[in-house]
Amino acid sequence: MQIIIKQGGLDNSQVIALLRQHQQAMLDQSPQESVHTLDLSSLHSPEMTFIAAWFGDKLAGCGAIKQLDQTSGEIKSMRTSDDFLQQGVAANILQHLLVLAQQKGFHRVSLETGTAPQFFAAHRLYQRHGFEECAPFADYKLDPHSLFMRKYLT
Repeated sequence: MQIIIKQGGLDNSQVIALLRQHQQAMLDQSPQESVHTLDLSSLHSPEMTFIAAWFGDKLAGCGAIKQLDQTSGEIKSMRTSDDFLQQGVAANILQHLLVLAQQKGFHRVSLETGTAPQFFAAHRLYQRHGFEECAPFADYKLDPHSLFMRKYLT
């Protein structure tokens, strides 16, 4: 499968639909106060770099990296389209985001994800790419519905 990853795309109807699906899935799996998904306007902010993965004209997935400060970033809005699950799309997106983080000069990349069983595949993906559990970062608070992870970049 040849996936092409492009920066931007927040005005594409497939991207908008996938981000809405992502937000609804997070709300279905965690209490509202524990959901930290971003809306479209937040993804448009200057500290965000959004990418979309395409297989031909079909959206395979998306993700973003948010600049937290001069040396660290946060992975946000990682989602694979249902038609592309279990095909390596998320790994490709994550690898691309990690390259972007290095290009931006980040030394550390962190993320927040859920703790419910539906998130276990994501936990394994992040662990395979060198992420380790950590304490809450940035403005996050300790929450039984949140797992915090980070990776130091070389």
